[in-house]
Amino acid sequence: MPVSILSALILSGVQAAPVEPVAPPPITLAGQAETVRRYASDARQGVAVGPDAVYAVSNWSIVRYDKASGQKQAEWTGDRARFPHINACNLIVAELVCASSNFPATPQVSTVEVFDPVDLHHKRSVSLGLGTGSITWVDRHHGSWWAMFANYDGRGGEAPRDHRHTTLVRFDDQWRRMEAWALPSSILKRIAPMSISGGGWGPDGRLYLTGHDLPELYVVAIPMGGGVLDHVETLGIEAEGQAIDWDETQPGMLYGITRRTREILAMTMPSAGR
Repeated sequence: MPVSILSALILSGVQAAPVEPVAPPPITLAGQAETVRRYASDARQGVAVGPDAVYAVSNWSIVRYDKASGQKQAEWTGDRARFPHINACNLIVAELVCASSNFPATPQVSTVEVFDPVDLHHKRSVSLGLGTGSITWVDRHHGSWWAMFANYDGRGGEAPRDHRHTTLVRFDDQWRRMEAWALPSSILKRIAPMSISGGGWGPDGRLYLTGHDLPELYVVAIPMGGGVLDHVETLGIEAEGQAIDWDETQPGMLYGITRRTREILAMTMPSAGR
């Protein structure tokens, strides 16, 4: 039986060259956000925002800051074994609702963790169990829960799934899966080999997504047919991906983070909410 070229190289002691990462294809941005304020923080994963506060999300830690002064007001630190990766939070009906997973461990396990938005004590947990991927964000829209489940090519991934298996899921009030959608290739090419890290429904009723590394905001729509989201446009932002949140008290104001300085960024969008 003939020996493959790769096997022959291995047997001869010659190692194959490592695969170099492929740069994302060029893209035309539909607009650019303007950063109007920065908050000193230690945010590592994302940010949430409410009427009077902003929240830095960092795996097993959440810190509340006064929105006006930037002063630290409260902090929660969880057990790292129980809360290894809280990725994103959202203030929903007077509760801080957070997407949490066991990333980068596998098999992938996802939960929704709920906190008091004032003193940040942990209130309850919803276990979504195994499968689909690692939850990265959760939001409430039109009477349903919406969540994104990330999949990865390498670290934190679970074969045979890869970044192409990243999935948007709509749940009912009992967290039963109702519908789900895949990402279009135009976005998959931008986020590979990682996945979607942030997202949420904007004030204009459109769904906005961020990847893991690029300073881009992807606007998507639920398709009229088929199971793949429609990619409407891409906007430029200073935040290099990660979890985001819309300020419901200031339509068109989006909050994100920059991992370079771990600051929280308040950004005005060129079209959303206007």
